[in-house]
Amino acid sequence: MKPCNLLLTILTASLLAMPAAGQNYPTKPIRVIVPYAAGGNTDITARAVGAKLSKVLGKQIVVENRPGAGTNIGTELVVRAPADGYTLLMGGAANAVNMSLFAKPPYNTQRDLAPVAWCVQGANVLSVHPSVPVTTLRQLIALAKARPGELNFASSGIGGSNHMGGELFKVMAGINIVHVPYKGNSPALTDAIGGHVEMIISGVPALLPHIRSGKLRAIAIGSLKRFAAIPEVPTFDEAGLRGYQATNWFGLMAPVKTPRDIIALLNSEVDKILASPDLQKRFLNSGLEPRGGSPERFQKFIQEEIEKYARVIKLAKLKQF
Repeated sequence: MKPCNLLLTILTASLLAMPAAGQNYPTKPIRVIVPYAAGGNTDITARAVGAKLSKVLGKQIVVENRPGAGTNIGTELVVRAPADGYTLLMGGAANAVNMSLFAKPPYNTQRDLAPVAWCVQGANVLSVHPSVPVTTLRQLIALAKARPGELNFASSGIGGSNHMGGELFKVMAGINIVHVPYKGNSPALTDAIGGHVEMIISGVPALLPHIRSGKLRAIAIGSLKRFAAIPEVPTFDEAGLRGYQATNWFGLMAPVKTPRDIIALLNSEVDKILASPDLQKRFLNSGLEPRGGSPERFQKFIQEEIEKYARVIKLAKLKQF
């Protein structure tokens, strides 16, 4: 055998003998970075999925909250982490919004992050403190028009779906209300319940117990149909703001160079988890719809979200950061 052919044979055999990157994965705990404070909808989703994934994989799933800079701090941490499957992001709408909201974002969602698993999709609810003298959307709009620039709405942070839902509300209703961003849903909720801000826009899971207890009054939900968890709350469309829609979503992402077989393994296991009856019931009762599907399906959805929020930001004439 010629020397060059012998070398090729040895190299080929060596490559075939090498195990796939995901064959022994995982061998240690996996971090899931939540780019918001604890207690919010992103955090709730990460911990629910993470608890089941830990049992399936036999390794601990450690959820870490890294809020700040409109989710850029937590997201950049994942982008810069080793692409070995041990650092994941529970991403969401902000990862689509930030591509247009920031003039020079520290990462590019499509270039730097690989979709792993689309976990859930929900809808934002507009709620007010009981001291606000309104019970319907029309009344709230009338109050905002009578007091331009005086009413505040809290969100989990700049660039999130909650923030964008508020900006879309302002544009479509023709009102001037002030955005007050927080480093996550939990501190935003604290101030909304305390009456330090008049209203809050957030997902159903975090708001539901406070709506049921009477600490907050739900005005409208941003889905196109009512949610089973709060069937008494009308959609914005029903309440008079025709065509309004504001949703939120959460899904696992990884550094873009993460081996495909690791992504495939995680995607497969999360899909099974999302199909489990107990988790389906838990999510649906709290106002979240399990999604699932291939990484390619998730990738297509993220691209559509990037394009959608670019239009919202342009329509609202938001200044880039």
